[in-house]
Order: sequence, then structure tokens, then C-alpha cells
Amino acid sequence: MPSDIVSSCPGEPDLATAASLAIVGNAPGIGDVGPAIDEAACVVRFNNAPGFGTDTGRRVTHLALVNRGGQMREWLEDRHFLMRPVIRAAGAFILPFPILPAEHNVPEPICWTREILARLRPLGRPIHILPEALHERARGLLADGTSREPNPSTGFLVTLALLRGRTDRGPAAEAYGFGFEGWPGHPWAAERAWFSAAEAAGRLRLHPLQG
Repeated sequence: MPSDIVSSCPGEPDLATAASLAIVGNAPGIGDVGPAIDEAACVVRFNNAPGFGTDTGRRVTHLALVNRGGQMREWLEDRHFLMRPVIRAAGAFILPFPILPAEHNVPEPICWTREILARLRPLGRPIHILPEALHERARGLLADGTSREPNPSTGFLVTLALLRGRTDRGPAAEAYGFGFEGWPGHPWAAERAWFSAAEAAGRLRLHPLQG
């Protein structure tokens, strides 16, 4: 695994040395790219992974699940969560945020890392947690393009971790479904600029949305 990802269990496909890597975002208008995505040695998806099983393909080696905020609380309240197709198909999980100390998770909890770990661990699959050092690196990379301290998106954090762990001599990662819009608290313009720079450097190939 990339050095920026903290693993709680070894043994899944190695993202750092994989011959090919597809990173599949959740923006609409991704197009019918399933066959191309499924050909990748490693396929990383996010959260509810719209299009999984149809237009965006049927493989997921790693699934990133946002472990802070209302979305994770909603999943934890769903007793059928582990039966979702993308959960059942995932070979490993990535949690983008480090565990908050209990004293920092009050009075209103926002960090659900301990709870989702308890839910996922019986599946026996690797679980990886992005460390605070990666978050600091992400904020530093995005700072010049924002007027306040940036709050990186999950897609940016995971992509940064993946690219930092891959050799410069390896093939470019294939990035699908990144629209750089959504929750207004994320620095979308700065993230788009970073993706463009990574593409210019040959680190990834950003596939445009269709329609």
C-alpha cells in the first residue's frame, strides 16, 4: 500500500505497484466506461459508488468510505449496510479521516471511525486509514488556491495518497468521474488545478465527463 495509508490488515492488491489503477469519482455524466475501468489491476471507488455494476463497471478492489459526518451516521443506522453490492464486492476499504480522540468528538459526534471499524472488521478485509500527515500535506498543496484554510475533499485526499505511493516510472492513474463541484466547503478550483498539474506531469489521466 502507499506509505500515506495506514493499514490495519495486510494482503490486498498493492496500489503502489499495480500495473494499472482506475480512480472512479461519483460525478454524473461519467459515460459508459465500465469495460475500461474493469480492465485496471486496481479499481478505487467512493462512498455509494453510483454506476457501480452498470455504466462504471463491476469491479472494486478498494472502496473509500467517508468516516466523518452525517453520511457515515446514516450508513451505521442501516442494518442492511453490509449487504450493499459495492460493500460486498470491495476487496479492501479506505477511511479518509484519522480517528478523533474521544474528548474531541463531543458534544455532537462527527467521527464514526471506531463504529465503522467495528462493523467492517468481521468481514476480514483490509482497512486503511489516511493519517493526519497526509491531510496537512493536502492543505499545503491547496493553500495557494484558496482564501482560507482549505478543506480537501475525500476524492482529493485519496487520490493524493495513491499518487504519492506510486512510482514515477509507473503508468498514469486513470481518473474518471471527477467534476470538481458539490459541497461548497471544498476548494474545487484548487483541486482541479492540482489534478491538471498531475496530468501535465504524467501522473494521472483525467477523463472528461460526458454530457
